[in-house]
Amino acid sequence: MIKNGVWLGIDFGTSGARSIAVDTQGQTLAECRVQNLSQTPNAWRSALVKLFEQLPPYICERLTGIAICGTSSTVMLCNSNGDSKGDSKGEALLEPLMYNDDRAFVVLEQVRQIAPPNHTVISATSSFAKLLWFTQQPEFKRAEFKQAHILMHQADWLAFLLHGRLGITDYHNALKLGYDPEILAYPDWLDCHQYRSLLPEVRTPGEAIGPILPSWCKRFRIPSNCQIHAGTTDSIAAFLASGATEIGEAVTSLGSTLVIKLLSNVRLDDARYGIYSHRLGNRWLVGGASNTGGAVLRSFFSDDDLVRLTPQLNPNYSTGLNYYPLTKPGDRFPINDPTLEPRLSPRPEDPALFLQGLLEGMARIEADAYRLLQTLGAGEVHRIYTAGGGAQNAVWTQLRAIATQKPVTSAVNVEAAIGVTRLIQHSHYLQP
Repeated sequence: MIKNGVWLGIDFGTSGARSIAVDTQGQTLAECRVQNLSQTPNAWRSALVKLFEQLPPYICERLTGIAICGTSSTVMLCNSNGDSKGDSKGEALLEPLMYNDDRAFVVLEQVRQIAPPNHTVISATSSFAKLLWFTQQPEFKRAEFKQAHILMHQADWLAFLLHGRLGITDYHNALKLGYDPEILAYPDWLDCHQYRSLLPEVRTPGEAIGPILPSWCKRFRIPSNCQIHAGTTDSIAAFLASGATEIGEAVTSLGSTLVIKLLSNVRLDDARYGIYSHRLGNRWLVGGASNTGGAVLRSFFSDDDLVRLTPQLNPNYSTGLNYYPLTKPGDRFPINDPTLEPRLSPRPEDPALFLQGLLEGMARIEADAYRLLQTLGAGEVHRIYTAGGGAQNAVWTQLRAIATQKPVTSAVNVEAAIGVTRLIQHSHYLQP
């Protein structure tokens, strides 16, 4: 570890991007943000530049390692050779599909015929389902598309902009593409698939890929030996930042969606319930992601509304409203059903009562998810840490503790960007 080194973690989320620079003792030196981020490659590229523009020069001059996390299963199909029009390699050939985009539902039956029963990729939002969807679009078959392609996750593509080596991912992002983190290879059913050539090379999260490109060094005075490291997903980065380290400890990320991860000695994968396991060294992060969460709240309430109404809530009094809060039909975990209808009625006239009913519904979904994991063998939950914006709502925390019957506390740190810096500093812990 370099004595005076600085590590930079970059987190691209659903509404913004942020970066945090830390020293070798883990002390935060600088934090930068880009708000109201549009979900397009050009916007991502622009935000990445803005994050570096905000970094103080003395921080840039000390950077020794950089890694990026992005939303899981946000993918894009890129050209890998450039084209006759002068477009450089790594440009998106089709609009990226975001983490919660389920238009690949139309190819789900094909996915079932290719993948083993109950596999993680058997989901309309999986990276593999999105890959099949990309290849069946009319644009894919046009003459100008007769070039090399590569599937890139959001974090992969952003890291590529920094190191210039196209087609490299990590075993966290690659999980929903079909990569097997237990054997550390693409399984046979995928290795022999007709679109195998579109799959990226997989590295250990946190592993150094290569030095930053000279253009970034020149523009921001970054040392030429600064290494770009393989990244991870935003929810795993949040777990790494949380302080959870023991078997039975879990992290619930309360962002736009609700993401659950339980540290276990047991790998558990079951597409029937939207359950999957990420490798974390020689242990497993077992869980899944529900479409309930902050996005539902924001569809009904502004930030000012939430601040004003929260003191009026009474977590010791149940509203009796049996809501299943979703912004549109479909959930992924603990019920994996793309047609599941939201349940948001009856709606009381009192907005505070309606808000509490929504929070109670989300708390029940979280509790059901943890009970399901335990029933299926992932182990007992001893403590739940909370990350994401919802961690700031004390009443929601009380409602969740009541529903789960477990200690619920705020994470040591709620910033995924901090988790990414820990990924760089302690990547040896993720080695098998």
